Amino acid sequence: MVVASLCLMTLVARKRGYEGMGGNTVVRCRGGHLFTTIWVPGVSIKSLRLGWWRLQYCPVGKHWTIVVPVKVTTLSDEEREAAAEIRDIRLP
Repeated sequence: MVVASLCLMTLVARKRGYEGMGGNTVVRCRGGHLFTTIWVPGVSIKSLRLGWWRLQYCPVGKHWTIVVPVKVTTLSDEEREAAAEIRDIRLP
C-alpha cells in the first residue's frame, strides 16, 4: 500500500511537469540557486523532509537551506544547463 502510494505521488508529480521526479530532479534553494539532486517522493536519505520542501545542502551557495522541485519547462535554456552541471553528492 505504501509503495503504491509513493509510486502514485511520483506519477502525479511528473504529470504536473516536475521532470525527473523519482530520480534526478532540478531543485531551487531559498537563495535562488538551481542544481540537480535525487528526489524520490516519500523518501529522503541526505535531507530532512518537510512536506513538499526539504532541508538540504546547496552545493552552489555552499549552505544548508530549504529546496523545492522546479518545473523544468519554466526555466530558460541557460538555467537548465546550469542546473544539469551542478549536482549534489550522490550518496548520503
